Amino acid sequence: MVTHVPAAAPGDERGTLLNFVEAQRAAVRRSVLGLTEEQAAGRPSASELSLSGLVKHLAEMELNWLRLAQQRPNERQRTQETWGDSFRLVEGESIPDVLAFWDDVAKETEAFILAVPALDDTFPLPPAPWFPEDGAVSMRWLMLHLVEEIARHAGHADIIRESLDGRTSFELVALEQGR
Repeated sequence: MVTHVPAAAPGDERGTLLNFVEAQRAAVRRSVLGLTEEQAAGRPSASELSLSGLVKHLAEMELNWLRLAQQRPNERQRTQETWGDSFRLVEGESIPDVLAFWDDVAKETEAFILAVPALDDTFPLPPAPWFPEDGAVSMRWLMLHLVEEIARHAGHADIIRESLDGRTSFELVALEQGR
């Protein structure tokens, strides 16, 4: 990451976690800065990952975890048949639309985390082969997982962007700041 994450107020664990999640979101959002829809959909490596697909995937991933924590149904739940569509824009979707969707999810995540009584509060994990049976995780775990997942894909985004047009994350930060 090429930006400094501002410290939250002393002892403000929620603020710190939210700041780190947002720093990673910003790194991914910057990866599409100045690109056309076609460029952002490009796949310059053997991977099927594209920048626009990564943005969509991360927005949907965050929404999924938020809904699990809220213990509410996910209105964008994927099936095995539609899983691949979470990694690419489909008919009628655009980068600005997906970024706006992610912004809305981010605001909802922040409001939820600020409102939960304690970061130690837990929610159940859904049945899946990769989760423990009857498993549960805390709100703190959720926030750390969002940092982990978004940061992992931010690294992918750095490589894809540099492969597309040679721009590095340092250059994108400068571009974003008008330098």
